[in-house]
Amino acid sequence: MSIGHPDVDLRSDTVTKPTDAMRAAMASAEVGDDVFGDDPTVITLERRAADLLGKEAGLFVASGTMGNLVSVMAHVPRGGEIIAPATSHVINDEAAGYAVVAGAGMVGIAEMSTGEMLVEDVADAIRDPDDPHCALTSLVIVENCHAHSMSRPITPDYMAQLRRALPDSLPIHVDGARLFNAAIALDVPVRELVQDADSATFCLSKGLATPVGSVVVGTRDFITRARRARKLLGGGMRQAGVLAAAGLVALAEADDGTVDRLAEDHVLARVLAEGLARQDGIVSPGHLAQPTTGALDPGRVATNFVLFAVEGGLDRRAAYLRALADQGVAMVAYPHGQVRAVTHLGIERADIERTIAASAQALAATRP
Repeated sequence: MSIGHPDVDLRSDTVTKPTDAMRAAMASAEVGDDVFGDDPTVITLERRAADLLGKEAGLFVASGTMGNLVSVMAHVPRGGEIIAPATSHVINDEAAGYAVVAGAGMVGIAEMSTGEMLVEDVADAIRDPDDPHCALTSLVIVENCHAHSMSRPITPDYMAQLRRALPDSLPIHVDGARLFNAAIALDVPVRELVQDADSATFCLSKGLATPVGSVVVGTRDFITRARRARKLLGGGMRQAGVLAAAGLVALAEADDGTVDRLAEDHVLARVLAEGLARQDGIVSPGHLAQPTTGALDPGRVATNFVLFAVEGGLDRRAAYLRALADQGVAMVAYPHGQVRAVTHLGIERADIERTIAASAQALAATRP
């Protein structure tokens, strides 16, 4: 066993494999040239995504990172400024594309343990447009689910409060990489999570289990600008219907769809957290607003992430992860001393039981 092919791979929900239904749909997909706008399968996927999220139009892109970047480029003028959660993916994990490519600045707002920025803090960060010293505040980004808070879902009520606190002219973009996890966890239609946002992107290639792709949604004018940005980035894929076909399967209401089964991932994540919480040496990773350790609280698991810490510092954490890998179980080191385990399609109850047992052995092997 190598770390590249672990028996139980909990590093991310990006390691999912396409379902048989997806592979069949990809093999038989009707295609055209999407850069010319005539790939029928891509068109159908974009319309389906826009309809699900209650927006006018959609755009199929290669990744969530590209989805966020084309959204920034469509919303923000060069020299404009973005407000986003301090530990968000767009600030920390997208190679500073907002600055390098879009020429925008960024203001990071500290999050609460819920993953939400205080609405008052966001409003206070808006620059005075009449002050020539300041960049123009041009966009607010919300991450849903919010990864570093144990992938907590952001509620429609919060989005409504945020919208009311901002000028009507200031757009909101939702980085909804795991937006459907949030919808399942909160038991609300996915469109309610973005009804107060001007644009959103969601990943097909994480918990929804397709091999490649994300979709951006918003107004028709916004999508026109985002399409131009996608072309600039080299994201104009030709017979992309082969990939879009898997997305249509994922979003289908039939049994072949992978949205409803996200609930299974959430249940297994809770089972894993409950097992880990009983082990001596596993502690809380601390919350964003409360960076204290103590017992791991399985009640904080709302979706498919389990974040925890290992007592004994970073060296023991590294040894713990190596000991897990030796037993065929893969997790990843996460910022702030955390360990991340993510459940997804392909992980079964037996894999979780194996992981809990492997963790106990890894802790015993690394005990000071």
